[in-house]
Amino acid sequence: MSGPYVIRGSVSLPEAELMWRFSRSSGPGGQHVNTSDSQVELRFDLANTEALPEVWKARALERLASRLVDGVVSVRSSEHRSQWRNRETAAVRLAALLAEATAPPPKPRRATRIPRGINERRLRDKKQRSDTKRGRSGRDWG
Repeated sequence: MSGPYVIRGSVSLPEAELMWRFSRSSGPGGQHVNTSDSQVELRFDLANTEALPEVWKARALERLASRLVDGVVSVRSSEHRSQWRNRETAAVRLAALLAEATAPPPKPRRATRIPRGINERRLRDKKQRSDTKRGRSGRDWG
């Protein structure tokens, strides 16, 4: 494995808290898939972890509530033929999922007035378009 998987800043996934499970994959590989356990399921106990700050943990538990089973988040990977690459993919996917779930909420948008020039240009373009379309009707043709 290629070292710690950083969630954000100095916070990373602790290797000791990751639970790995391997099984036979249904993907490509011919006869090879019948003998090797290349599918990877990575589980992380989000509810009981000490690796995340409390604020992040609460935010992640709230946002990932639909994906959690008894406080545990699970990620599965089977797109590669080798177990090692599937392990890498699953760990990166879990880190990305936790990074997104622990991100601070976006700043609320401040309402601002539309500049008069922009509004006038919009109305002028609307009027011009209206005149163009009115000119297409064949009423005036003799």
